Amino acid sequence: MQVTRDLFNDVMVPNYNPSEVIPVRGEGSRVWDQNDKEFIDFAGGIAVNCLGHCHPALVNALKEQGEKIWHLSNVMTNEPALRLAKKITDATFADKVYFANSGAEANEAALKLARRFALDVHGEDKTQIIAFNKGFHGRTFFTVTVGGQAAYSDGFGPKPAAIDHCDYNDLAAFEKLISDKTCAVMMEPLQGEGGIISPSAEFIKGVRALCDKHNALLIFDEVQTGVGRTGSLYAYQDLAVTPDILTTAKALGGGFPIGAMITTTDIAAHLKVGTHGSTYGGNPLACAVAEAAFDTVNTEHVLAGVKEREQLFRAGFAAINEKYDVFSEVRGKGLLLGAVLNAQFEGRARDFLVASIEQGLMSLVAGTNVIRFTPSLVIPLEDIKEGLARFEKAVAAVVKG
Repeated sequence: MQVTRDLFNDVMVPNYNPSEVIPVRGEGSRVWDQNDKEFIDFAGGIAVNCLGHCHPALVNALKEQGEKIWHLSNVMTNEPALRLAKKITDATFADKVYFANSGAEANEAALKLARRFALDVHGEDKTQIIAFNKGFHGRTFFTVTVGGQAAYSDGFGPKPAAIDHCDYNDLAAFEKLISDKTCAVMMEPLQGEGGIISPSAEFIKGVRALCDKHNALLIFDEVQTGVGRTGSLYAYQDLAVTPDILTTAKALGGGFPIGAMITTTDIAAHLKVGTHGSTYGGNPLACAVAEAAFDTVNTEHVLAGVKEREQLFRAGFAAINEKYDVFSEVRGKGLLLGAVLNAQFEGRARDFLVASIEQGLMSLVAGTNVIRFTPSLVIPLEDIKEGLARFEKAVAAVVKG
């Protein structure tokens, strides 16, 4: 069968509009399409391919586990799941882990746990969930409603109730909204989809303090920021704030679908047997690959390398901007970076993405005004240099029209 982009229109539900490019193989931070055109990957599958494409540690884990056992129902546990859970709890604040298949499922579990905890401990009136405008927490109906972008949640009928939003980094507005009826606050410790927005120290510490005051659980959605993306294993570890529940996915499997919700023993106790579950969550194949990814990333060498690479990217963006004057600032941390377009190019992020593809570079957007970059955490330095050169050509093409 000949596979073309037109086949997508014939057989796929039209909720996506993919590029004409169809990648067929990758190695490290380079990808080749059906026509053998080479691309440098600054997108990383939206912060998923933390070790690039076909990393030997992940390939070996997949092959080894693939010859042992692929799947068991959760009527039984398995060795890879238990090993991975132990490594996660050893490296974080958490005592307990729940495995899922995606970030949305991990967030769904976190929200259900928060509601169940509040009901058990505080009573039926403590139901309010507070989240932040421009936030993104997944595409289930619960998580998309908690996410602060109405464009994603409107049009599907009545929404889950008792969910309120305020602006990120607006501590005064948050303080007005939270009360003793608040059961949980869900936030990204660095907003990704909403434009690569970092929290101020005052804001993040203030949210934690107000959650404590009102006995509300603080949930950190680290689906995008987790597993080394910001230069720490998890972003909370560099913020002097610890959540009660944390969700992680994307990079956790290095490209293999897996997610997890982690929390303390006391909170976890409220998801008793039968209250929540997942057919595939914690299956041996996913956990074996995720264990290899986790072991590889959670080293001083890789995490320090993320910070080194951040500076190379920032220097490259500054040099490009000095020549073409297209960015007002570069936001973010580690290898979750957003180049914000200035007033002259406002709303044209997709134009830069399309131009980048033409130059052999894979990038992303975060809204209409931010070009987002989430490459492999171990992207070779020469690939950064070459990718920035291609990005400069893309910028020049857009500027010259």
